[in-house]
Amino acid sequence: MLKNKKAVIFDLDGSLVDSMWLWKEIDIEFLGARGMELPEDFQQKIEGMSFTETAVYSKERFRLTETVEELKDIWNVMAMDKYSHEVPFKPHAEEFLKHCKERGIPMGIATSNSKQLVQAVSDALGLHNYIEIIVTSCEVNRGKPAPDVYLEVAKRLQVKPEECLVFEDIPAGIMAGKAAGMTVCGVEDTYSMYLKEEKKRLADFYIADYIQVLKDTYERRQ
Repeated sequence: MLKNKKAVIFDLDGSLVDSMWLWKEIDIEFLGARGMELPEDFQQKIEGMSFTETAVYSKERFRLTETVEELKDIWNVMAMDKYSHEVPFKPHAEEFLKHCKERGIPMGIATSNSKQLVQAVSDALGLHNYIEIIVTSCEVNRGKPAPDVYLEVAKRLQVKPEECLVFEDIPAGIMAGKAAGMTVCGVEDTYSMYLKEEKKRLADFYIADYIQVLKDTYERRQ
């Protein structure tokens, strides 16, 4: 999988760290406090959106009185403690990070999350020991499935898109990596198990655990 690759780029939530579970809890609590229930299609509708795009969509869909910036601040506060204390690495992800670092392979993160929460989980898990570049979708023109955030990470790492290997857990992210001209490995996540076959179809490779990459036992797309 790493053959001829000069950089590795990770999506954060659901791909490098196990955090997708907490957002449904936050959405239920946030809407419940405003007398609303979480629609069944909400997570699917915001898939791949940047933090700002999600706030814009939520404000319009639920006719919220808060500004976009106020919504982002509220969500950051609600999620901060969980990102600082309850979010672990995906299975064997840290071993893979160490493997890449030992071999001098530069690594970056391309995430739809906010800078504040990325910093919180980075401090908690020591991501700065491995990751050279972090770019959020709010820093580029378009969120996933557009390729913008992946192209920006590659630019800052000073590598060509075709020299990058991407790890992603949702279809929109996989499509973003592919649209950027990169090789993409789908990552299994409980949150998106119902999309497993679609992810396997879209990605070049698929893993349930990073140990598969280390042992070269990943599933290739047929």
